[in-house]
Amino acid sequence: MIFPLAGIVLGALLGAVRAKKRGGKPADMAQWAAAYGMIFGLVGLFVLIFVERSYT
Repeated sequence: MIFPLAGIVLGALLGAVRAKKRGGKPADMAQWAAAYGMIFGLVGLFVLIFVERSYT
């Protein structure tokens, strides 16, 4: 149950760091963090579904 949450947090951190590395302003960092958080959260959701279905 932790995979989607971990994906959101990891994606948000990665997106913010990537935007800061490219010289982005705080609004850019927030936008990149939100986008990466959603993408990684969806990946985490699919991982969770795969893990849950494979063990039952």
